[in-house]
Amino acid sequence: MIKILVTGGTGQLASCIAEASLNHIRNMKFVYRSSAELDITNLKAVSKEFETGNYDFCINCAAYTNVDAAETNPSFADAVNRMGARNLANISSEKNTILIHISTDFVFDGSNSLPYSEEDEPYGLGVYGNTKLLGEKEIASACKKHFIIRTSWLYSEYGHNFMKSMLKYGKEMDKLSIVYDQIGTPTYAKDLADVILLLIEKNIKSYGTYHYSNEGVASWYDFAKAIFEINKITVSVNPIRTDEYPSPAKRPSYSVLDKTKIKDLLGIQIPYWRNSLLRASEVYQKNNLVT
Repeated sequence: MIKILVTGGTGQLASCIAEASLNHIRNMKFVYRSSAELDITNLKAVSKEFETGNYDFCINCAAYTNVDAAETNPSFADAVNRMGARNLANISSEKNTILIHISTDFVFDGSNSLPYSEEDEPYGLGVYGNTKLLGEKEIASACKKHFIIRTSWLYSEYGHNFMKSMLKYGKEMDKLSIVYDQIGTPTYAKDLADVILLLIEKNIKSYGTYHYSNEGVASWYDFAKAIFEINKITVSVNPIRTDEYPSPAKRPSYSVLDKTKIKDLLGIQIPYWRNSLLRASEVYQKNNLVT
């Protein structure tokens, strides 16, 4: 039996992992720990959890992801995104546990005009991006058996995310303004969950950093328009520039990820983002979450 610890156990990605696990091999036992149940910034707590759990894998979904709030609370963002990652890496190495860590497109500054590969030099953007990048470095230096998976624009029917926000605002408002000059790829968290479980299922040993998002390219404006179109919501969407919507944290203007490495590793085809959005919307509506 493969024992797997999932941190951030009540978040959207962990929820998607729990659902996706039903479609994978049965010899996996998952233990989900919320931040209240396991504070990854507490080394003693992490050590005790691993000591009693005897885990083969740890999937770290725990992160401080409030990009704007991180600018005014850098110490807490650093504690979770860097120190928490370091604690998990140190104990994973000590216990011979394979660590799968979820990172972000924000480790790049957005200055590229071509998709970012794993070999491109990262430069963390803002407090959030910088602390996530530092967390990656802590893991790489402390734990040989690790996978770092960078992803982008995660959404699902679980948790708080852009799709759910748009579905809510689209019902409440007549007009929305959405930025059109930030380019990336929306990623259905269930697709990412499947890939994470494939790494475990296939017993992959090619440790290192990988990129995963859905295929294709979009702006936030494109993403919002697609959400409303697929869900048959009538609302006026006004495209605006980033400088017309000031926020505390700077966002990468371009953060499309090159997925060649993980596609070759797993022998997979990655779904186009609109197709995945259609699937997510169907699930959302089926569960009577759109009224």
